[in-house]
This record gives sequence, structure tokens and C-alpha cells, in this order.
Amino acid sequence: MSAAAAALDGAVELLDRSLAYTRVMLAEVRPELLNRPTPCAGWDLARLLAHMEDGLDAFTEAAAGRVEVDPVPKTDTRVDALREKACALLGAWTAARPVSSARVEVGDVGLDAPLLVATAALEITVHGWDVGQATGRRTRIPDALARGLLAIAEHVIEPVDRGPRFSTPRPTADEAGPDDRLLAWTGRGPDHLTGPHRVNPANPPRVGA
Repeated sequence: MSAAAAALDGAVELLDRSLAYTRVMLAEVRPELLNRPTPCAGWDLARLLAHMEDGLDAFTEAAAGRVEVDPVPKTDTRVDALREKACALLGAWTAARPVSSARVEVGDVGLDAPLLVATAALEITVHGWDVGQATGRRTRIPDALARGLLAIAEHVIEPVDRGPRFSTPRPTADEAGPDDRLLAWTGRGPDHLTGPHRVNPANPPRVGA
């Protein structure tokens, strides 16, 4: 197996675990909760779910080599659509493994396929956590998953992303677990609904917040 193929295998495995975690969070979504606030300032749960669906569409399309994202239509069955698209996303990238050395064109930017898939895992997991905060389930991100994603987050979230896309990193205690460190790097924390570190809703992110 080539190094590129091995890298994509690892990224797809990370994606699989991220989807498993987020599916559990989505199971708690009910219509009466859709107007609840989320860790993304100005976004209620309904808007976050629409953003997640848009992201799943984009990352699935990327398996074919290029992303062209259209606005996601309004729907009353958002969670069912998310579940179906999550399965489609994993299937698309599992089938794409033989072309693991390809670059994916996202607008005018070319990204290596393994990095793009790992970035998808990051976005899906962190938004799954956001959903859990909004519904009250609040299941922690598994340590092994959080460790893998923290390395990705530290690579893809650059200083220029702070402010318009991500809040500033939060401090963590020396004994903080990998999930707390991951969330802190994306500007999240236990006081996300009342604290000062919030994402500007005028600039919705593609990853994380």
C-alpha cells in the first residue's frame, strides 16, 4: 500500500468514528428543540443542522474530485436527511480509496484527499458536540477520536481563521482531556451559551464553529 493510500485509509477510519459519534447526538433532536441556541452565536439548532447538511453534501461531492455547493433547501426532515447523507459520505470516500493520491478542488484551492477527509471528520464531530449541547445530551467526544482530531485542528485552523470563523483558543488545565483540548482549540467551552468566546454569525464557518 502506498503512503497516500494509507493516509486516506486513516482519514476514512477517523471519518467513520466521527459519524458514529454524531449519529448518537442527532438521535436526540426533536422538533420542539430546533429553536434552541447552539455554540455558534446567532445560530439556533435548525440553522446548525442545515449547515451540517450543506457540509455533508460538499464533502461527499469532493470524493468525485471537485466541490460545487448549492444552498440547502428548507425541510422538516433534516435529521433523516443528515443520517442518509452521512452514510453516503462514508460510502463515497470508501469507494474513492483507490484514487487516494488525487487532489480535490474546493473552489480555487486544491486539497489533498486525506486532509480533506480528516477535515470533514473534524467538522462533523465538533458540530455533533454542538448538537449535543443544544439538546442537552452533552456526550463527551471519545478520547481516541479527540486526539486524532486535535492534530488536524491544530493544522487546519490558522491565526487568520480566528475571529471570522473561530473564536480564540480557550485556556485548558494541565489535566484536561483530549476532548477538552480539542474543543478549547476551536474556541468552545462549557460556558458556550453564555461566555464571551463566540463565532461571528455573519461569517459561517466551513469547519468547526
